[in-house]
Amino acid sequence: MLSQRLMVAILLIPIGVTFIALGGWPYAVLIVAILGGAAFEYWRIFKTGGFSPSPSLLIGGVVALALTRYGANFREADAVLAFLIMAAMGLHTIHHERGDKNSATDFTITVAGILYIGWLGSYLVSLRNLPDGMWWTIQAVIGTVLADAGAYFIGSRFGKHPLAPRVSPKKTWEGYLGGVLVGSLGSALMGALWGLATPAITPLRGLMMGFALSVLTPLGDLGESMVKRQFNVKDSSNLLPGHGGIFDRIDSWLWAAPLGYYLILWLW
Repeated sequence: MLSQRLMVAILLIPIGVTFIALGGWPYAVLIVAILGGAAFEYWRIFKTGGFSPSPSLLIGGVVALALTRYGANFREADAVLAFLIMAAMGLHTIHHERGDKNSATDFTITVAGILYIGWLGSYLVSLRNLPDGMWWTIQAVIGTVLADAGAYFIGSRFGKHPLAPRVSPKKTWEGYLGGVLVGSLGSALMGALWGLATPAITPLRGLMMGFALSVLTPLGDLGESMVKRQFNVKDSSNLLPGHGGIFDRIDSWLWAAPLGYYLILWLW
């Protein structure tokens, strides 16, 4: 399990950093593929649980929001989102008329997936589009990865007190605090390194972002675990050995991207 996690991480991190550095449409295509894959896994979890959210609106809506954020940032995103919500209500109303007994719930699941994965996930694009966005995106994503890794290794070695036993029994307070420590210090170190290339990032700013993300992004991980726990699903898929699926991998990033984006806008 550990060797698989390390091998996948060693493979994926350089690929991710390369696309972040490239920016532009290659990066946007990567984000679209990641979010679309996560949306498919989200749809399949609820489908397994006996519900029928719309795969076309859910996956297509997530992709549309990410592409809109790349092409027009926030200028047209509200119009796209309004259309998607109305389309979901119309479609699921038709499904109810045709005999579907869970249409109201299915509508809610469809819209929630579009918002949670599509709207929040698209901040990965908006973050990259900021001034010095390449460095900020690497800072946010890698900082979150460091916090996840710190929580995993420290929790595995020293964890004794459950953090959220009903949602995720293996997570501990020791692991959580270890993740905060590793994520904060690692982000401060990255801030010092990136500061050699741009004055926008400093060790203090890296530390502040790393601390904020390390404290808050585990809620994304726990939130996805809550969804899986309801349907007795261990992983969103088996695509990434040792990590589960795409949704499993980006659960913290869905929080890190908007939190990082607004920290940069509001504080710096």
